[in-house]
Amino acid sequence: MKIVVLAGGLSSERSVSLVSGTGVCRALRENGHRAILVDMFLGLEEVPGDLERLFDAPNGLCTDVKVEATAPDLEAVRAQRKDKSENRFGPHVLELCTMADIVFLGLHGEDGEDGRVQAAFDLLGIKYTGSGHMASAVAMDKVATKRMMDSLGIPTPEWRVLTYSPEEVEELSQELPMPCVVKTVDGGSSLGVFLPDTREELKDALLEVLKFSSRVLVEKRVYGRELVAGVLGENYLPCAMTIPANNGNFDYVSKYQSLENGGATELCPAPITQEEQKLVGELTLKLFHGLGLQVYARADVILDEEGNPWFLEFNSLPGMTPASFMPKEAAAAGITYNQLCEQIVQLSYSLKRRG
Repeated sequence: MKIVVLAGGLSSERSVSLVSGTGVCRALRENGHRAILVDMFLGLEEVPGDLERLFDAPNGLCTDVKVEATAPDLEAVRAQRKDKSENRFGPHVLELCTMADIVFLGLHGEDGEDGRVQAAFDLLGIKYTGSGHMASAVAMDKVATKRMMDSLGIPTPEWRVLTYSPEEVEELSQELPMPCVVKTVDGGSSLGVFLPDTREELKDALLEVLKFSSRVLVEKRVYGRELVAGVLGENYLPCAMTIPANNGNFDYVSKYQSLENGGATELCPAPITQEEQKLVGELTLKLFHGLGLQVYARADVILDEEGNPWFLEFNSLPGMTPASFMPKEAAAAGITYNQLCEQIVQLSYSLKRRG
């Protein structure tokens, strides 16, 4: 197949996306596909007269990339674009996607996970991997996901959504129950997530989170083992477990840096009982179907001391970097990275989308 692996974009998770996309593109080429990596926002400024030739470009247009310890400077990314357009699709991106048999969405964050790219592709008749536009939008919105959890009877920590001004933060910081978690409603990669231990830290968190979103989710903090539960096709995968460094906070650094650089310890499969795995897996599948997700996704879950699972959120486009959970959980089920990429392509190609 001719495959465009779409990555990058203009999201705070841009670097993670590029690493995911590079890994996927190389795997698909090893599988025999004519795959190329395309940055959604930067696109390709200089192309041959016959765009078809790009699908045979050496190394699939991949370059060496890595996830830095800090989120990318998006203004610097904007400055790289010669046409200075605000269009989220860079030069020649849509042309190449239209030519491809399918687009592998290696995007993360608001570019890709919120359903807008999927909706545009549906209108253009472009095949793509993963869930459709509506399910993606619902899963990206943590408040909408919480409401779905409540309606399905999926256990989730007590929560409330807030809209407030900086002038109201002082009063809120004294009223909200503690301990709690403060997070943006539509973030990812643990960006915009705060775990305050004191009222003063809560005040700082309520101010900082406004930089990410005007709507803020505050939920009761549940303590226990931090699990990641993946779904591939119609099956749940073995759970993974994280043991965060950085004072117990599973933040951006913990997720994507090596252990010696502050990264988390990850165990896959997770050291939980078969009964706990079955319970978490079945609830994950129930929520996966309830949200209307397709092909693959993963949930974040806390397993408390009594063995009760508490679902936090769902990720409709899981990371595919070497440090990502989805490939590790697939490996624990006997599925190699290349096989995982192939299954995602084949399962997605067979879907009937609403065009």
